Amino acid sequence: MAFNSLLKSFPRTKLRLPRARFSSSSAHLSPRNTTCGQPHFPCVDAHAVRASRIIASVSQRRSAEYNPGNGQSDTGPEPPYARPTPASYHTYHHPQPLSLSYTTTPLPSFDLAYETWGTLSPAKDNVILLHTGLSASSHAASTSLNPAPGWWEKFIGPGKALDTNKFFIICTNVLGGCYGSTGPSSIEPETEKPWGTRFPVISIFDMVQAQFVLLDSLGINKLYASVGCSMGGMQSLAAGWLYPSRVGKIVSISGTARSAPSSIAMRYAQRSVLMADPNWNNGFYYDGLPPHTGMKLARQIATITYRSGPEWDQRFGRQLRETSESNTQKLGPDRMPALCPDFLIETYLDHQGEQFCLKYDANSLIYISKAMDLFDMSYPALEALQIKPMPEYSRNTSSTEQVHKTSHSKSHPPPLNPPSHLPDLAAGMAPLKDIPTLVLGVQSDILFTVEQQREIADALRMAGNENVSYYELGGVWGHDTFLLDVLNVGSAIRGFLSIAP
Repeated sequence: MAFNSLLKSFPRTKLRLPRARFSSSSAHLSPRNTTCGQPHFPCVDAHAVRASRIIASVSQRRSAEYNPGNGQSDTGPEPPYARPTPASYHTYHHPQPLSLSYTTTPLPSFDLAYETWGTLSPAKDNVILLHTGLSASSHAASTSLNPAPGWWEKFIGPGKALDTNKFFIICTNVLGGCYGSTGPSSIEPETEKPWGTRFPVISIFDMVQAQFVLLDSLGINKLYASVGCSMGGMQSLAAGWLYPSRVGKIVSISGTARSAPSSIAMRYAQRSVLMADPNWNNGFYYDGLPPHTGMKLARQIATITYRSGPEWDQRFGRQLRETSESNTQKLGPDRMPALCPDFLIETYLDHQGEQFCLKYDANSLIYISKAMDLFDMSYPALEALQIKPMPEYSRNTSSTEQVHKTSHSKSHPPPLNPPSHLPDLAAGMAPLKDIPTLVLGVQSDILFTVEQQREIADALRMAGNENVSYYELGGVWGHDTFLLDVLNVGSAIRGFLSIAP
């Protein structure tokens, strides 16, 4: 059965609150007393309450639209995709078409939201382009327009890793995003309706191309450095590949040069649960209910990949959540297991999903995660894309002639059999051979594994890059280490940037 037909076959669930409320203690009845009460599922009730709130919000918005003189203020639909508000960031509008990787039809025009920190030097030679992860906005640090802490607050500022006393930092919301840049939730000029899934499939290279159009508009010819974490690490490498003469340094933290099957699988699972939500409606949900249930489940899957088992063991262990019905911290006759969250780790995942499901556009998640899956800097993949311009270089050197200059630590020696794709990856990354590059990996990262970081460094060195700095970080934070380990991540970046190009 086709996927669209399968979706149509799903019944539209009527969301309604329970008619009666039962004490949650009934969920912990002993077997001999199960006939004395009704089962109660607080997690399901919470979902119903959220759905009712969204329905009320949409109804209020529509009422305000049809009755503009009724005195009601239009607070806009949930989810609030415009966070942070347009007044808190700059918007560059490009009225010309932008060529794309996977279609011959260009994007007719686009907006790019961006924020800046520090002071641009008279020569405009102190610029650092900071690339975001999948769901981050341009708000990497607090500004006078938006004093709220940003997603990399502890790394940007005077004397910090990205020192605003020295550098002028620019961060954009990527093309395809929903925080001010053009994406699936934006209005399509031709139809005057949200793009939805009519929006073209985009690539990491397309995102970077849009960023350099912004740099052109600002009169910035060359970056001091291209810096990125996670998906931003992909962008930082793509920036050096597309514009090798315009990038002075590259910093790639917990990124990859070629998406691995394991990470593709994890992101596919997220998209699958999201697209299975009937509210997704093939991507055309902007005039109705957003697929908040699918988004919550997708975020829960993602959160599992962002952290590590050892950290959760230290942080949560097998602790149970506190309840008003029982004082015991042991499951048994005095506290029967619930079908809703019992363990603290379950409540943590539930909270993460709740916080995210109405803050980010579902289609943006689908499009941007797909762009991550498609990213591959091996020569055959790049050749198939026919991206222009691509610097000329020779492929006459065979894999047996290439020197495999190891980037591995003493405790993690190189594999006996290097991956078969490594020579092609080295050939594809040859345009980066003259750009000093810092690669940071995290040993507890299960999403962008440390092997992928070694692979970047090895491929660069095989391509002839003699200025590759490679470090592996320990700790238990997993993929999110780049957000949390200010001491080690920050020190490595600060030291690398302090060396003159």
